[in-house]
Amino acid sequence: MTTHLPVVVNVSDAPSNRRRGGDLRAMLTPSAVGATSGFMGVAIVQPGERIGEHYHPFSEEFVFVVSGDLVVDLDGTPQPLRPDQGLMIPIGMRHRFRNVGTTEARLVFHLGPLAPSPELGHVDTEQEDAPEPAEAVR
Repeated sequence: MTTHLPVVVNVSDAPSNRRRGGDLRAMLTPSAVGATSGFMGVAIVQPGERIGEHYHPFSEEFVFVVSGDLVVDLDGTPQPLRPDQGLMIPIGMRHRFRNVGTTEARLVFHLGPLAPSPELGHVDTEQEDAPEPAEAVR
């Protein structure tokens, strides 16, 4: 039986991470709420911004687009993502999110299972200042 109440976390309470582009907010994490099977957050991506290409060697990533027009490059293949659409990205698949619209994009993400340690959970495959892919999919 649970002896404590679940923790509610607001987007504004989660630290902003802009290292890979966009504004990533990991909200429901092991350190914040005691999660043991994965973590959830929100990505806020302004027009023309991107979240740099990376992959997760231990986790699947589930994304749900709340607002905005995005393209996710999956192992180099562009896939449009629109509001009310979800996508599961398999373990080890390279992916990059790009806001190709004219308004802010927001997507909810969940990764699971957890990597053996946080530093092993994410592998960057491009430099932060890498050029944008030439074509945008509409």
